[in-house]
Amino acid sequence: MTEIRPTSRHAIAPAGDICGLSAVDLAAAIRERRLAVREVITAFLNRIEAFNPKVNAIVSLRDRTDLLAEADAADTYLTAGDTTGSLFGLPIAIKDLAQTKGLKTTFGSPIFADLVPEADEYFVERMRKAGAIVIGKTNVPEFGLGSNTYNPVFGPTLNAFDPTWTAGGSSGGAAVALALDLVPLADGSDFGGSLRNPGAYNNVFGFRPSQGLVPGGPGFEVFHAQMGVEGPMGRSVRDLALLLDVQAGYHPHAPLSYDPQGSFLKGIDDGPAASGRIGWMADLGGHLPMEDGILDLCETALRRLAGIGFEVEPLLPDVDFEALWQAFVTLRQSSSGCGLKLLYDDLAKRALLKPEAIWEAEGAAKLTAPQIHAAAMRRTAWHHTLLALFEHYDLLALPTAQVFPFEVSTHWPHKVAGRDMDSYHRWMQVTAFATLGGCPTVNVPAGFDTRGRPMGMQLIGRPRGDLAVLRAAAAYEAALPWKAGASPEN
Repeated sequence: MTEIRPTSRHAIAPAGDICGLSAVDLAAAIRERRLAVREVITAFLNRIEAFNPKVNAIVSLRDRTDLLAEADAADTYLTAGDTTGSLFGLPIAIKDLAQTKGLKTTFGSPIFADLVPEADEYFVERMRKAGAIVIGKTNVPEFGLGSNTYNPVFGPTLNAFDPTWTAGGSSGGAAVALALDLVPLADGSDFGGSLRNPGAYNNVFGFRPSQGLVPGGPGFEVFHAQMGVEGPMGRSVRDLALLLDVQAGYHPHAPLSYDPQGSFLKGIDDGPAASGRIGWMADLGGHLPMEDGILDLCETALRRLAGIGFEVEPLLPDVDFEALWQAFVTLRQSSSGCGLKLLYDDLAKRALLKPEAIWEAEGAAKLTAPQIHAAAMRRTAWHHTLLALFEHYDLLALPTAQVFPFEVSTHWPHKVAGRDMDSYHRWMQVTAFATLGGCPTVNVPAGFDTRGRPMGMQLIGRPRGDLAVLRAAAAYEAALPWKAGASPEN
């Protein structure tokens, strides 16, 4: 099929030499004193001032005077010749589901509209120690529920390519900020596709790490952490690796966490993967309804991989996919739903919850111990199935989403390809399989339909095979005929 090249309907000016640099190159320019931190912060703040009002990606932006003072202090530190971290001087906006010390964290909820945490999430603390300058937050759906970034505190975030489309979610603000060069890097989190889906909808990369690689906390429950993870987003795979090197590693208060074996960035630079066997699961034999055009774009993307040495084979595992989805719903409600029930039980707070949060809380209240146990056993069986598949395949591939970006005023699609969706997240089912398996998964840009709507594809690797997934994504990126993001240079 004919390649459709990306075009943005926002009046977006070129990013310029500074904002258009990759995070890896920008960090090197600061470290080598070819750019001052003040120059960098000023350039990004100017771009945010000009273009963020069009999309509402960054919220709770800190005062410019304070940020420039922090930049000046960083330049003084650098002049003294002191050792710097790998993110030194880079402006970062943290996803508004992650706690940030001294900076408002709302979770997109009016209940927490004025919350200022006293501690950072563990990975945020690591980013600060690596020298990043936190400039604000990125917008999210209320409590991260659903893949459309809107909330009653800050309003909606608009797609980087068209202001009438959703940005996806829950890392929608992060994806749009990246695509429009408002930040060089972004963090995200992913339970049911929140790093992957907005990446697909905005033509950027989003990486869901293996469970435990990036510790959450201090408010991240141990059980919740078995399916919800933190991870990086970027305009290149090397940028993903740069941030993942900072985020990853054991933390004593996160018992599922562990140390990686070496640097992800160095592992990619040692040479991207250029071969391997990929199992293409498509729409799971018709189980997943897909909007027309999505499978075609992904198959074109797979041909790019085949052209650089990968073998691609159709794959349909012998699995009850509906039972697996119901297990996902049960386990999600038993973790996040139980947390929301504490708010639901307070009538004043219940009145401030959106319907999807109420649905999760009420579902959690009905769960029994045998139901949760059965769902956990179903998940275990799926994990064993995946391990068997990875004896034959190096990667599995699926579309990242079942629909293209839709109107931002539509809270969620109630029909996909003529089939009714029975929950606010059923249309995102395609992302649940990697989540249930605890597998590292990257969204790579797959292309654009005839209306210019972006789409992505998931490359899924064996548990703790994060570097292999990133190396394959880097090889794919090198074969792409366009750049990530929505800059006019595409």
